[in-house]
Amino acid sequence: MAAVDRGDGVSILLFMARDGQDAAAAKDATHSVARAAVVRDIETIFRMERVRLIAGLARHVGDLSLAEDLAQEALIEALARWPETGTPPNPGGWLMTTAKRRAVDLWRRRQMMARHEASLSHDIETGRVDDHAVAEHRLDDTIGDERLSLIFAACHPLLSRDQRTALTLKVIAGLSAQEIARAFLVQETTVAQRIVRAKALLREGKVAYEVPLGDERDARLSSVLEVIYLVFNEGYAASRGEDLIRPQLCQEAMRLGRILAGLAPAEPEVHGLLALMELQASRLAARVAPDGRALTLETQNRGRWDRLLIQRGLAGLATAKRLEGEDGVYALQAALAAVHARAARFADTDWGLSAALYDRLLVRVPSPVVALNRAVAHSMASGPETGLALLAEIENAPQFVGYAPIYAAKGDFLSRLGRMAEARNAFEKAAEASGNNTERAFLLGRATDCQAVGAASNVDTRP
Repeated sequence: MAAVDRGDGVSILLFMARDGQDAAAAKDATHSVARAAVVRDIETIFRMERVRLIAGLARHVGDLSLAEDLAQEALIEALARWPETGTPPNPGGWLMTTAKRRAVDLWRRRQMMARHEASLSHDIETGRVDDHAVAEHRLDDTIGDERLSLIFAACHPLLSRDQRTALTLKVIAGLSAQEIARAFLVQETTVAQRIVRAKALLREGKVAYEVPLGDERDARLSSVLEVIYLVFNEGYAASRGEDLIRPQLCQEAMRLGRILAGLAPAEPEVHGLLALMELQASRLAARVAPDGRALTLETQNRGRWDRLLIQRGLAGLATAKRLEGEDGVYALQAALAAVHARAARFADTDWGLSAALYDRLLVRVPSPVVALNRAVAHSMASGPETGLALLAEIENAPQFVGYAPIYAAKGDFLSRLGRMAEARNAFEKAAEASGNNTERAFLLGRATDCQAVGAASNVDTRP
């Protein structure tokens, strides 16, 4: 018996026919394989067109759930027809037209066009206008990019941060409720409820699926960027669970950032955010040791940093600067990430530049967290005493109660000053406050190191 390539379903079926199998059965099976290939192609096309399709429909029907249903019906129609008729030259347009016709039919059934009935009937009788064409014209009356309008709607201020995040990942990124729940370590029912409630709020608030203008656009854009960066951060430094990083969330956030950069190329903060995410994501492969330990910037193998992402991030940062957005919140953070990306070794890090950038960022974002990071940068540039002095100005802020990073920073400053007992205490407090198991293990390791160094130096390591 001749060898058969098991990866080629058609060749297997032809082999069966030559081997005496029923020719008609082999032909039917070949047809089934070919049909399955077409179905896979249809599903791929739908994934590519899904966001634009839902966005265009939502803008006009004013209901995100209905838009998703209409898009799904268009997919079902394509699955029924294309295997027999072939894929149309413009598959995206075919799906949109089919979904539009479904919408028009639905409007008729629900009598949503009753207020136009008299005039439409007159026009039909006189042959001047076709009611179907009127409805389609309304659906085609699009201002701006539909996908951008859907992103703005999913991040509407009417929604809570959790609702915005869940809806964005569901509708724009195409993740299932199960995938979102797994990424954020919450119940699938919780995610599903957030999505359902978010859609209801948009519907009840009669939110227009369009890109806002002027000051409203600027305010809403900050919400969009916040959601995307929130998704990225949960992937880059998981707040809960066993894993320190969740690369899928980082990838989805960067994909959303690239979509947004393509749709709003003149917005410097969009490029700043994308640059920030790419520069930070370039370090993902080096942040965790093979045994699962967390690795700091000082101990990471920089040969494992993704040079392509670094190049893209630096190019995005240059674009933000060219658009006169170098003092934007995300552009400044991207510039901070670039300080590390440009350093071949930890010892080569320009901590003076980093401290200066944090000084500028604190003016733009006067938050305790930025002030904490500024203290770390200044401690590296000017010594741990400077870091402790800056930390003393902020450590009693209410936001820092039970906040692991501030205890960890204090522990680092103290250990560099040789005050090992105090450092050990701080690291243990940080570990106790951490919700991530990998991070907690790292911090407890630092505490143990402080105890060992203190003992070796005959220093009292007791709290």
